[in-house]
Parts: sequence; C-alpha cells; structure tokens
Amino acid sequence: MSVLRFIKEWTLPVAIVTGAVIYVVFAFTPALEGAARVCGPVIDTIFPTFLFLVLFTTFCQVDFHAMRPRRWHVTVGVVQLLLLAATVIPLVWLAPRGNWLVVAECALLCLIAPCASAAPVVTAKLGGDLTGMTTYMFMSNFAVSLLIPSIFPLVDPRLEMPFLNAFLLILSRVCSILVLPMVLAFIVKHYMKWLHRRVVAIPDLSFYLWCCSIVIISGTTVRNIVHSGAPAWLIAVIAIVSLTLCLAQFALGRAMGRPKGQVIEMGQGLGQKNTAFAIWVASAYLNPLSSVGPGCYILWQNFINALEIHHHQRHDK
Repeated sequence: MSVLRFIKEWTLPVAIVTGAVIYVVFAFTPALEGAARVCGPVIDTIFPTFLFLVLFTTFCQVDFHAMRPRRWHVTVGVVQLLLLAATVIPLVWLAPRGNWLVVAECALLCLIAPCASAAPVVTAKLGGDLTGMTTYMFMSNFAVSLLIPSIFPLVDPRLEMPFLNAFLLILSRVCSILVLPMVLAFIVKHYMKWLHRRVVAIPDLSFYLWCCSIVIISGTTVRNIVHSGAPAWLIAVIAIVSLTLCLAQFALGRAMGRPKGQVIEMGQGLGQKNTAFAIWVASAYLNPLSSVGPGCYILWQNFINALEIHHHQRHDK
C-alpha cells in the first residue's frame, strides 16, 4: 500500500523516470534491439492518440459558455511579450554564432512556446479555473502562430522563413491539435449526454492519461538528448538555461497572480509551455540541436508541477 500511495502522490516524477528508464533499457540492451525497432513506430502512433484523449477529456469538463477573455490573460500575454523583447533585443545586437546561437535559440524557444495543452489539466488538479485556463491556452497558441515567423528571422537573419507560409503552417498544426478535440467534446457534451456523463464521472481521467503521455515524452526527450551529437558542456549549458527560465517564469507568474487571487492560473499560464510544439518548431526551422532546450524544459516543468500537486494534496489533507 505504501508503494501505491507513493505512486499516487508522485505520479508525474514516476512517469518521467519510467519513460527514461524504458528508453535506456531498450537502447542499451542488445537483446532488445529488435523489439525497440518494432515498438518505435507504435509509440510514435499512439502518442498523438493519448494527446487527443487528454484534450478531449479535459474539454468535456469545460463550460463553453464561459469561455471569454479574462483580465489575467492580457497581463500574462503582455509579460510574455516583454520577456521576449528583453531576450530578442540583446540577441539581435550580439548576433551569436555557432554553439552560442544554439543556446540563444533554446532560450527563445523556452520563452516563446505557447501555453501547454496540459496546463488546464494541472490547473484543474490544483483547484484553479479550468475554463479560464483553456481559453488562455487557445489564445496563446494562436498568438504564437504570429510571433514565431515575426521574431525568429530577427535572431538568425540567415533563416529562410517566409512569414505567410510559416504562419499558415503553424496555424494549421495548432488547429489540428486543439480544434478537433474541442469540437468533439462540444458535440459529446451537448448532444451525447450519456457519453459525457461517463467521461466526467471518472476522477482525474485527463490527468492520468496525461501521465501516460509523459512516459512517452520523457523517453523521447532522453533519446533526443542522447542522439543530439552535442558536446556534454553544451547540453549542460542548455539544461541550466532551460531550468533558469522555467523557474523564473513559474515564479513570476505566481507572484503576479498572488495579489489577484489567481496564483495557479497565472503561474501555469506563464510557466507551463507546449514544449512538444517548440520541439517541432526547432526541427522545422532552427538548428535541430535547439530542440534539446524545450526537451529539458519539459522535464523541469513537470517536476515543478509534481511539487505543486503534492503540496496542494497535503494542504487539502
């Protein structure tokens, strides 16, 4: 029972460690090489399914009629723009090259990444405003579709990134990930009430589905770091930069939300990032090594989420 209690209280760290250990076992055990080749494509296929289910089950709990902009949405959005400006202006002036350009791109990705699709899940788990966080998640993802093709060419002038093409490509990806589960959840909630009652009757369903996704994400992150080909010092620098930015954004968001009574919402809105989206952007437009930055960030932010959830549960008890 103590083991089960530990797993329940520390589900996120257990999921992260499990994913990393599974990858290491399969990657460095010669006898499992064949199984690894078979399982790889299967995992790549089931991950989008888990993500879809996480969003669908979360959106089933949303009050669609209450989805409207809040004042804190504007505050968090403006602060994120200020953080981006404080980062981009020095980078444009310094014009880093080589490995330092990779570090700069990592920092930029950790700042510009939109609010994570799992942010409403954690917000609900912490007792925050699920509907407000869902609204901000949509606003943030659509805003980043405009910001990325506007800012990235400033940091690296050699980057071939036509604004309209990049905007439409990023927008199409955002829509395919977010809009379809939202539409399906709306249909189920309003026209298939028997199914909606069954979905929302399962406690923390979206949270545990998300933890299953974390197992896959952490294993993939470790794989990307191992196969990045970057020197150890560079990975260490990127890890420290991403940790610093993660802590700073969570702390700043929570500090801004404290006077307004919205510590949870503003902390998650500013700190919890859609790092899977950032990794895709890095692979599509930047040096592939820069994907290590958001890869590290996803580990840091989930450890922070685990501490927040553990503290919240102990406070409730």
